[in-house]
Amino acid sequence: MKIKAKDKVLVSAGKYKGKVGTVMRTYKKTDRITVEKVNIRTKHIKKTTTNAGQRVKYEAPFDVSKVMLVCPNCNKAVRVGYSIPKSGKKFRVCSKCNESVEQAVSKTEKKKK
Repeated sequence: MKIKAKDKVLVSAGKYKGKVGTVMRTYKKTDRITVEKVNIRTKHIKKTTTNAGQRVKYEAPFDVSKVMLVCPNCNKAVRVGYSIPKSGKKFRVCSKCNESVEQAVSKTEKKKK
């Protein structure tokens, strides 16, 4: 899967076509993603003796083929390619501007995981 969490994507098909959002979570086994404020669903929770009934809105996952990555350098929806320099570290590349689309991950974020 060429889309990762925290990527900015443009929805290119379906009910939410044209919306831009941030990827919250990826599901690699099923090739699905969850995008912030896209594909909103409502879940009805039945009342119980201790809790009142309620309606909960949540972002449902959908297929990754319905989105395109928005390049942080040229701000266009692009296809993603790969480049392997001599150092051997493979990274994602924008197909239009040939710049890296990888996000700089700080050391504090790596330690949290």
